[in-house]
Amino acid sequence: MTYDAVVVGARCAGATTALLLARAGHRVLLLDRARFPSDTLSGLYIHQSGVERLARWGLLDQVHKSGAPPLQTVTYRVADVCLSGPAPTLPGVVGAYAPRRYVLDTILAEAAAAAGAEVRDRTTVTGLTTDDDGRVTGVRLRTADGAEVTERTRLVVGADGMRSTVARLVDAPLYAQHPNLTCVYYTYWAGVTGADFQIYERPGGWVAALRTHDDLTLIAAYLPQAQFDRVRRDAMTAYRTTIATTAPDLWQRLADATITDRLYGTGNQRNFFRRANGPGWVLVGDAGHHKDSINAHGITDAFVQSELLAGELGGDDPAATIGDPARLDAALSRFAASRDEHMAPNYQTNLVTARLDPTPDRIAMLRVVQDSPQLTERYLAVVGGILPPEELYTRDLLAQWSAQAGGAFARGHTAR
Repeated sequence: MTYDAVVVGARCAGATTALLLARAGHRVLLLDRARFPSDTLSGLYIHQSGVERLARWGLLDQVHKSGAPPLQTVTYRVADVCLSGPAPTLPGVVGAYAPRRYVLDTILAEAAAAAGAEVRDRTTVTGLTTDDDGRVTGVRLRTADGAEVTERTRLVVGADGMRSTVARLVDAPLYAQHPNLTCVYYTYWAGVTGADFQIYERPGGWVAALRTHDDLTLIAAYLPQAQFDRVRRDAMTAYRTTIATTAPDLWQRLADATITDRLYGTGNQRNFFRRANGPGWVLVGDAGHHKDSINAHGITDAFVQSELLAGELGGDDPAATIGDPARLDAALSRFAASRDEHMAPNYQTNLVTARLDPTPDRIAMLRVVQDSPQLTERYLAVVGGILPPEELYTRDLLAQWSAQAGGAFARGHTAR
């Protein structure tokens, strides 16, 4: 075999997978059909648990030196509730980050190259090769100059996004699939004041604002998927109206701010798990699991999955694992199970948030949180990906919530 692994897609999932596999001593080819550096549709936000991984991989300093500011203050408003405070921290992490993707993805791809991976952009996968038993053994490629090339490998890693070519070529089935729930539009503003990271919620609307490079603020507006056909006919009006009605205090502060870019948007916010592995192939990032971007877990989830996969392919003798088809398949199956275990809790939470319907019970719970600095800190730690969602529900919270809301919803949670 020419390569131990060919990684298709050189952004957050693919570049970090290539980086970690190369550091483990594997011979890796990292591909992307885009020219780098380039932008991509993204909410930018990296949760603190994702930032902590960047720090461990030795890349956080580069992200910070690129001009991306740490997001150290958080404000969340829904109904009469306002939760506000410093962003929770992890060792070596001062907050969340929201770097522009043409900056972040380039840092990750260059780190993979520095670790020994061969990186090719403007290269498109046109097919896969298999042996007589149906095991994937290589990739067929079209290069930037139109040449057709075949590269042989022990493992093909599909990290090529929600519409994954690798997933289509191996016919990876979907499961745990749910309907699209929101559509989203966003752009960048100059001159926005307020917390580094701001969230506003109301029935039928959700607005997020977060600071990024060049003193700009990305402001995103979420609307129900059912309104997408109407909204996209005049997306800018719908975008502005959603901000004005969902985040009126933010809207007032935008009076002296200016839009610096075009409006970006999508109504294709799919929710699914795909089969993660098969003989000679595996899917990471959005290729294998995608959810509505409203809780901004995409980049952090990509980092988590890359680390899980690299861990299964590493160990004391990584060459033996990836060189033995039976051991490799067992490692990929363990990764698939671990992926689902790690991703499932936030997937369920995300489905609730994306309904854009803050229930009276939930608002009652947030009122209890608002009145306690300790619970506010815990809630923001859940939002930041530092604590799992179930860690929020302490006995104290459930008792007060039950007293305030009648307790029907509260009694469905387990106290910690």
